[in-house]
Amino acid sequence: MENILEIKNLSMQSDIDILKNVNIKIKKAQTLALVGQSGSGKSMLAHAILNLLPRGANFKLQGDILFQDKDILSLKKSELEKLRGKDISMIFQEPMTALNPLHKIKAQIEEIIYTHNLISKSELSQRAVSLLKKVELHKYGNLEKIASSYPHELSGGQRQRVMIAMAIANKPKLLIADEPTTALDLTIQYQILNLLKKLQEEENMSILLITHDLNVVKKYADYIYVINEGEILEHNNNKELFLEPKHAYTKMLLESTLSPNPYIKKDQKTILSIKNLSVNFPIKKGIFKRVVDNFVAVDNISFSLLKGESFGIIGESGSGKSTLAQAILSLQDSKGDIYFLNKNIKDLNKNDLRNMRADMQIVFQDPFNSLNPRMSVYEIISEGLDIHTKLNKAEKEQKVINILKEVSLEKESMNKYPHEFSGGQRQRIAVARALILEPKLLILDEPTSALDRQVQFQLLELLKFLQKKYKLTYIFISHDLEVIQSICNQVAVMKESKFVEINETTSLFTNPQHVYTKELIQASS
Repeated sequence: MENILEIKNLSMQSDIDILKNVNIKIKKAQTLALVGQSGSGKSMLAHAILNLLPRGANFKLQGDILFQDKDILSLKKSELEKLRGKDISMIFQEPMTALNPLHKIKAQIEEIIYTHNLISKSELSQRAVSLLKKVELHKYGNLEKIASSYPHELSGGQRQRVMIAMAIANKPKLLIADEPTTALDLTIQYQILNLLKKLQEEENMSILLITHDLNVVKKYADYIYVINEGEILEHNNNKELFLEPKHAYTKMLLESTLSPNPYIKKDQKTILSIKNLSVNFPIKKGIFKRVVDNFVAVDNISFSLLKGESFGIIGESGSGKSTLAQAILSLQDSKGDIYFLNKNIKDLNKNDLRNMRADMQIVFQDPFNSLNPRMSVYEIISEGLDIHTKLNKAEKEQKVINILKEVSLEKESMNKYPHEFSGGQRQRIAVARALILEPKLLILDEPTSALDRQVQFQLLELLKFLQKKYKLTYIFISHDLEVIQSICNQVAVMKESKFVEINETTSLFTNPQHVYTKELIQASS
């Protein structure tokens, strides 16, 4: 099979070595996966292929990137512009930042077509709509309405389909997909990857799939390259690499799988009881913003938790998972009853509610946004102590040092700022902030979704250790079924604001009752 892209002895330096003597071959109509942890050089290699390196940094590139026997690194700017978006196109990890928020969807697709084709206005419009249909956006409703929408008006999965439509608009020979499903729900991931496979077969495209998700790689890639610290450590076809990995790093990646082994030592004391909990958001219209209807985000939810349990909530984006968590913490107005430690939170005054919040803490999905970038780690973690305790400076400092040790961070971390840490380290800081007050209930809202598998594994092992040591109770929100199986003993499946199924983890995964649960499990297998 003929090579469409060949990278020869490619090295990249800035202040450090980013890529080291990289050699890769991509064949026609092949799906090649580039696998590695965050910071391994995957995305920098992808950007180097299109010569799209960040401005302002002093990058030095050596080697060759041959696309159909032409060296991309030696092309003029005008030649590069003709290549990008036509013969080689790219799907970025986060479509919300890749799409222009000021332009409608159809206009953005038309722009990429018009850039590379002399075409009439009417034909341009027809091709844009045809592309939206090709990526199956018509399944979400009126196609003209979607075409005239702005990016923020679409869901994550819909935005990713728009990105795919733009990427295939000029029938590229090579499609670079940089973490195309990382931020998506499981069922949406499954749909997007199947769509890419279908389009590949129709257009005879080659795909360079960049990901840290080995489940995705195993299911969709023909050939795999493993990269770490800018160096290709191993490459082989799919079957051989998974059966007989040669390099220790590859073995480590494959061994960082999440097995269904939650630590559970519950007692018979009910710590939380939710009864008929509902959350409605008023829909207002007109000049006077009169309420014309209500959007039901959480609909009549009831469940209870014993001390020491881990309760998982799974479901697609928009199903109401995070709203439910906020309602439990009284960060969101709701109807129904919330009994925590035998007290109805709804009956508490502001003072008592503030005191109770020390026992109910939350860890958010994105630690970079939930940690104040202007505060040091010491200030971030000790903030709760200032509100809920009267410790002196020395006592506070010792407590911060102790909790940093518990989450496997060095004492010296105290004086650093969030941007100086990796994603996994930032999430450990968020856990430390939540645990400093010694809570009894910890709500974890998608705490591992943006992390590599190995870092997920480490964080989950840490959470199990902390649960065992401090007898914590967890509510764990996730769309990753492996994560849920590895830490939860009871699971609720949420769809369109309701629990459609709730059961012990083993029973739910071996014998699902609801059709939606079956779809989720099938998508993850």
